[in-house]
Amino acid sequence: MDEEIYDRIIFLADPELSEPVLVVALEGWIDAGLGATNAIGTMLDTIRTEVLATFDTEYFIDQRARRPIARIVNGITTELTWPEIQLRYGRDGDGADILFLVGPEPDFHWSDFVDVVTDAAGRFDVRLVVGLGAFPAPTPHTRPVRVIGTAPASSAHVLALVGSVTGELEVPAGISSALELGFAEVDMDIVTLWARVPHYVAAMPYPQASAALIEGLARIAGLTLDASHLRASADEARQRVDDLVTNNPDHSSMVEQLEEAADEVEGTSLGEELPSGDELAAELEQFLRGEAS
Repeated sequence: MDEEIYDRIIFLADPELSEPVLVVALEGWIDAGLGATNAIGTMLDTIRTEVLATFDTEYFIDQRARRPIARIVNGITTELTWPEIQLRYGRDGDGADILFLVGPEPDFHWSDFVDVVTDAAGRFDVRLVVGLGAFPAPTPHTRPVRVIGTAPASSAHVLALVGSVTGELEVPAGISSALELGFAEVDMDIVTLWARVPHYVAAMPYPQASAALIEGLARIAGLTLDASHLRASADEARQRVDDLVTNNPDHSSMVEQLEEAADEVEGTSLGEELPSGDELAAELEQFLRGEAS
C-alpha cells in the first residue's frame, strides 16, 4: 500500500490477536429500525474493548456534514469532540478475538479507505469480515426477523450460510459494498448481514432486528455473543405494536396480508407490491413516543 495512504490510519496498540473476526458497523447508510446501530452498541456495552487504531478524519470526513460537538461551560468554549472512525478490539464470551470498525461512514476517498481497512485486516490475520445493516421490507412484525446477506462472488460459500434476495438489483451503494469488493481483491472472506425490518416500524428502534443481527453474526462466525437484553426489549416492543394494531381494523388487515405473503414465499423479493404502511408508521411512531391517546 502507498506510504501516504498508510498514514491515514494511526495505530495505538499492537495486541497479539488470533485470527479475529472483523465486524463492520459504520453509521450513515441504510439502518432501518436502528438495527445495526443498536446491535453494535449492545456488543460494545457487553464486551470490553480498547481502541486499536483511529483514522485520519480530516481526510475521510466532511466536517460540515458531520460537525464536531462543542462543549460550552458558562459561556466558555472548552473543547470540541470530533467525529472519529475507530478500530477496536476485544474478546467474545469464550475468549475469541474480535475487531470492531465503528464510527461514521467516510464521506471522501472511499478507495483509500478500503485499502487502509483491508491492509489492517491482513496485518492481524482476520479470518472473516462481517458487516451489519438493516433495511425496510414488506414483512410483518408478528414473524421472526429474517437476516439475509450480500457478498462478493469469492465469498459465496459464506453467503450460503445466510441466504440472500433473488433477482437483480441496482441500488445506491454504501461503503459496505465497496468493502465487499475490496476484501474480495485481497482474498479475504466477507459477508454483510441485513435484517429485514417491517417497513411500518422502520423509522423507530426495532430491537428484534438488532438481536437477529447479533445472533446471525454469532452463528456464521462461531462467536459467543449475548443478545438477551435486546430480546427482552423486543418482547416489550412487540406487545406495544400488537396493542396498537389490534385496535385498528385497517392496520390488522394490512398485517394479515403481510403475514400471508411471508408464510407463502418467505419474502424473498425486494420488489413485492404490498399496502403502504405510511399511516400505521406515523401512528406507531406517535404511540411508541408515549403520545398516543
